[in-house]
Amino acid sequence: ADSLSAPLLHIPFALAAAWRLCCPLSSIMMHGESIYNIIPPKPVVQERPPMHKSKHAGTQPPSCSTFVTKGTTQPAVANSAGQLTQKPVSDKSHSTFGKPKGAYCDDPTNYMKKNAKTGGKVLTLAEMKREHPEALAPRELKPSTRGGPPKKEDIPVMNLVTSKNFVVANAVETILAAPKKLPEGAKDYLKKEDYGKVPKYLQHIKKDIEAEYQYIRELQAQRDQEEAEKCRPLSEEERQGLIEGLKSRWEQVNTAYQAGTHITKLDTTGKTKRKEKHEAELAQIEKDIEKLSKKNIMVSSEF
Repeated sequence: ADSLSAPLLHIPFALAAAWRLCCPLSSIMMHGESIYNIIPPKPVVQERPPMHKSKHAGTQPPSCSTFVTKGTTQPAVANSAGQLTQKPVSDKSHSTFGKPKGAYCDDPTNYMKKNAKTGGKVLTLAEMKREHPEALAPRELKPSTRGGPPKKEDIPVMNLVTSKNFVVANAVETILAAPKKLPEGAKDYLKKEDYGKVPKYLQHIKKDIEAEYQYIRELQAQRDQEEAEKCRPLSEEERQGLIEGLKSRWEQVNTAYQAGTHITKLDTTGKTKRKEKHEAELAQIEKDIEKLSKKNIMVSSEF
């Protein structure tokens, strides 16, 4: 660019113009900077094509659709010819599962406007007094409990003036007042009439508590008597008979138990259970014989 611009400064203007005509602009700009780059190119504004708008209505149902005929008596294919302007089967709003999700929410555009419940502007107190004074009148008047204001004929007593100085009078009365006389001795509470005696109300409480304890003792004695009537002492003959019977039973079980003591290998479940049964029965019979060996045995009267 420097080599091209240097000779252009000395040659005439006509030769410079001829030089630009001979050399293409692209060849000049390819070498680097150019004065033509200072001017920004004009922006190309593309024209937007018109928005497409269908000639069919947006609410027109699709033709040959099977989505709207399920669960109805309509044919399998609805709007085959495409001439319907509305849906062949109307939408079911909330026949089974309630309204769609969000349908129960309040409409954000339908809210309570200002003065919607009052029907307009809320009147001030002055306007209410001027336009609707009957609305401010009391519905019911209660009878007055006071005498009311004084009448015109009641003239108050006037021109009563005193020359007494109440401050000085009070000071003089306080200075000249005699001191209060205190009792000669303090009150002796030990010389009371009921000192050291049980109060009467405590005696009544003690009687009530003793009566309650007596009632509880009677109930306990009655319950013990009922329990005693249910039991009776076991006679000596019955006791000896029970012991003899238990001993004979012990002999029988012991004989059966001794019959299997030679078996050292308990290889079956039946042998093991039979041995455990005999041992438990022998132990229980020995405990019963030990209990019956004591004296003064009480048994239920029902047996």
